[in-house]
Amino acid sequence: MEDVEVNDLDDEIVLPWWQNPLNFIALGLAALILGVGIGYFVGDRNASPSYNRADVGFLQDMRYHHEQAVDMAFFYLTSGDETHPRLRLFAQEIVYAQQMEVGRMIELLRAFKETEANDTGTAMAWMGMPVPIDQMPGLASQDELDAFAAAEGVDASIAFATLMIEHHRAGIAMADYVIENGRNRDVAEMAQSMINGQSTEIDAMNGVLAELTGS
Repeated sequence: MEDVEVNDLDDEIVLPWWQNPLNFIALGLAALILGVGIGYFVGDRNASPSYNRADVGFLQDMRYHHEQAVDMAFFYLTSGDETHPRLRLFAQEIVYAQQMEVGRMIELLRAFKETEANDTGTAMAWMGMPVPIDQMPGLASQDELDAFAAAEGVDASIAFATLMIEHHRAGIAMADYVIENGRNRDVAEMAQSMINGQSTEIDAMNGVLAELTGS
C-alpha cells in the first residue's frame, strides 16, 4: 500500500460545520419545516376553545411580526463570516424558536376557526391602535432592511442587534396586552413565554451592542 504524503494531509482543510454557510441554509430550511410541524402538533393538542378578539389579533399580527424576525436572523447567519459569535447564537435561537411559535399560532387559529393570517392590511386594531400591517411597532422599515443588507462586519452586527432589540420590545408590548385583555389560556402562556425569552435576549444584545459600539 502506498504511503500517504504528509503534505497532502496538511493541504486538506475541513471547516467546522458552523463555519460553512451552506449548513445554515440547510438548517434554516429544516427549522422551518420542523418548527411549523411541531407547532401544529402542540397547538392541536393544547388549544382551548375560549378566545376573544385580542387573542385572534395577537396570533395573526404576531405571526407577521415573527416572520420578519426570522428573515433578519436567517440573513445575519448566512450573510458572511464576520458575524459576532453571541449574536449568531441569538440569531439561531430566533430562527428555531420563532418558527416553532409561528406553527403553533397557525394551529391555534385553525382551532378557533379563524383566518390563519391577517389579510386585512391593518394591524393592531385589537389593541385600539390600528396601523398598516407593515408599519407595526418594532418592524424594520424597508430602508432599515436595505441598510442592514448592505452593512458589513461590525456594522452588520450593530444593525442586527439594534433592529432586533426594537423588534423584541414591540413584541413584548403586544404580549403584555394580550395577557391582560385576551381570554385564551394557551395564547396567554405563549405570550408569557415570549416575554421571558425576549426580555433575556434584549438584555444580552444590549451588552453586545455596548461592546461593539464602545459605549
